[in-house]
Amino acid sequence: MDAELPASVTGLSSAEVAARQRAVGRNEMPSADRRTLLQHIGGVLREPMLLLLLVATAIYIAFGDALEAGALGVSVLAIVAITLAQERRTERALDALRELASPIARVYRDGRWQEVDARELVPADVIHLSEGDRIPADALLRAGTPLAVDESLLTGESVPVLHRPDPAVRALGRPGEEGASVFSGTLVGSGNAVAEVMLTGPRTEVGKIGAALGGIELARAPLHREVATIVTRVAIVAIGLCVLLAAIYIVTGAGILEALLAGITLAMSVLPEELPLVLTIFLTLGAWRIAKHHVLARRAAVIETLGAVTVLCVDKTGTLTQNQMAIRRVMSLEGSANIAVDATKLPESVHEAIEFGALACPQQPVDPMDRAFVRLADQALAKTEHVHPAWRWVREYPLSPGLLAVTHVWRDDEQRTVVATKGAPEAIIDLCHLGPEQAAYWRAQADLMAREGLRVLGVARAYHTHGGAKTPTQPHDFAFELVGLVGLADPLRPETKQMIEQCHEAGVRIVMITGDHPTTARAIARAAGLDAGSVLTGPDLEQLDEEALAYALEHTEVIARAAPAHKLRIIHALRLAGEVVGMTGDGVNDAPALKAADVGIAMGHGTEVAREASGLVILDDTLAAIAAAIRAGRTIYDNLRKVASYLLSVHVPIVGVALLPPLLGWPPLIGPIHVVLLELVIDPTCSIVFELDPPARDVMQRKPRARTEHLFDAKRVGFALLLGVAAALGPLAVAAVAHNAGYAADTVRALAFVALIAADLMLVAASRERLARGSHVGKNPAIFWMLVAVTGVFALTLVIPGLRTLFGFAPLGMPHVVAAALAGALPVALTSLLHAARPGEGRTTRAGHAASQA
Repeated sequence: MDAELPASVTGLSSAEVAARQRAVGRNEMPSADRRTLLQHIGGVLREPMLLLLLVATAIYIAFGDALEAGALGVSVLAIVAITLAQERRTERALDALRELASPIARVYRDGRWQEVDARELVPADVIHLSEGDRIPADALLRAGTPLAVDESLLTGESVPVLHRPDPAVRALGRPGEEGASVFSGTLVGSGNAVAEVMLTGPRTEVGKIGAALGGIELARAPLHREVATIVTRVAIVAIGLCVLLAAIYIVTGAGILEALLAGITLAMSVLPEELPLVLTIFLTLGAWRIAKHHVLARRAAVIETLGAVTVLCVDKTGTLTQNQMAIRRVMSLEGSANIAVDATKLPESVHEAIEFGALACPQQPVDPMDRAFVRLADQALAKTEHVHPAWRWVREYPLSPGLLAVTHVWRDDEQRTVVATKGAPEAIIDLCHLGPEQAAYWRAQADLMAREGLRVLGVARAYHTHGGAKTPTQPHDFAFELVGLVGLADPLRPETKQMIEQCHEAGVRIVMITGDHPTTARAIARAAGLDAGSVLTGPDLEQLDEEALAYALEHTEVIARAAPAHKLRIIHALRLAGEVVGMTGDGVNDAPALKAADVGIAMGHGTEVAREASGLVILDDTLAAIAAAIRAGRTIYDNLRKVASYLLSVHVPIVGVALLPPLLGWPPLIGPIHVVLLELVIDPTCSIVFELDPPARDVMQRKPRARTEHLFDAKRVGFALLLGVAAALGPLAVAAVAHNAGYAADTVRALAFVALIAADLMLVAASRERLARGSHVGKNPAIFWMLVAVTGVFALTLVIPGLRTLFGFAPLGMPHVVAAALAGALPVALTSLLHAARPGEGRTTRAGHAASQA
């Protein structure tokens, strides 16, 4: 039922609404512009490898070689299509997250109440708010009863805030403060009121946080920065070598076409363009794997960063805790008891306190504290005489400015009137008309419970015996008797303690951030397994500069009385100290810190703003998924190290067979089409093999890798180049023998390519075993299928006449194929075995292993 409108509130007309919408816009957060298809394609075509392929295609077209031009053109289209499909898949996942039901607002326009899309609200609109409503805009309450509003999404506090209507107020207050102000995105727990809209869209409190989000630059993942740097530097070298080789060809009398293609082939051979593709594949498949644990990676790169996180900042409300109140202690006239969250039995001494507390709740409760009473009564009193499903509800006395208590009147089976009330201890003590000594005693007990971090409510009862007379007009007219005090708290999630233990074992420090009182924060931290010896408060934090704050945070795991701006400062200070910072949260107030952190992790039940600001979203709110994501991130990095070493190795023989034959006066062994074959078949296949390698046994027992650690350190690069040189020896030796024996150019090319393929396959095994040394290497069934696929594809190029012509191969007999394959694989196998036999190889200390495997 709509509350009565005050005389000063008339609402808007449709014409006024249209004018205001033109002036201030829609009541929604602005969204980032989506990239068009042409922008996507343009981004893909700027990749160096594709540019080289396009140049080679243009050259073939210019010189009339339609077959080669067509083959390269199809390759370009295939690569573009694959990349676009990956990007569109990511965008579809984001769109699915945004598809939330649009809220509906009840608004007074054109002299009548009507329901409209909340996005159409404008300032000066008059709206109706009642229990269970999501408030659609920042507004001032003008008439009706007080509202108990859950503002945890803005303030982080799970205790409802009481707001009272006041027609005289003209300015909005701040979230978390009592008054006439209510804010967009918060939830009405109880009450019924009319409000005047003051601010909409980006001007609301939610909108201000959105503006803060827009001012935060997203940091690129460390691996992306490193890979981009490497590819850029090598691309510069490749272009230089391309020009140099083309010049040598021209000076020695070769044709322009041959010179240009030789230069482009060399550039394509040198360029490690597979690295960005492999990184994308690894992170995309990693995102798919953690999705099985109900974790959505909105930006796949954060999976890799998550494996390097050293500090995880967690918001208490809704992250460590369930964001729902639960009764934890009851003190009655007969005694007191501590209550477990999942209690199914209660001492008889506290039965009446829960009974009358539940009777003082609405029949369909929305307020978290009402739900806590009803839930405990259902769990623990179901088979007792303290539950009354047949009683008839008569009326309610809601909260009022003069009495912070809610009273419900019932008619029992014998037609007696039973009255139950609950509210602030002071209000209940006043209703019960206790003497000075009794009042002082119960106030002291309430203070003791409050200092333990509990939200304390008083419970009282009365029996109305005035026959058929109407019930009194106010609760003070009942003869209430105090039943007891009830302490409520927001309980920990069941998996919280185990998740924190796993993170500690993995070397990840947890910092809890909450707006609670330090006493409450300490109690929650101890229960969760955190070090609560030192607590830093928001006011203390404001007195510290960045360096002092960073030092204080080295020894602190609990931060209390924290405001949203404090969370952002904490993230910046930790990053200044060299930490890789993860941040979990669910509310609008968490969003700036979620975006500023190296890894933002939003809880699925939280706000859209928090999800949009985060890299990861835990869809089922299970914190254990964080440990699974960390494990995935570390495994991905381990396997990326293997594939990076392999890709460094595999380019050495490709460069060798592209560069040396022309310099030695031999016919060219490979051209752009051969490099494309390696790119589209062998390298992606081998990358999948590495990606499927199982995690090391100690992946969650080692410390996070250092922020300064690189994929390409000197020792790893040195061994990769050594393997690469060994891989080049076989194909070049085969080519030399065949050339000196007088074989035709197409036969020499085919034999050298067989040796190159065999060397490539042996590099996969050598890189995988070498970089997994000192750790468990599990079985990887993908190796068998990789051998089958690569061998099968290459066999087709030797067997099918059209493909043979395209690649410039001659038919080969089986003895020649076997001999060339052995010659290609043998140098790599010997190098790997000799390196493994060196003293100290295969044995690693825990510290050395952690460094090598990180």
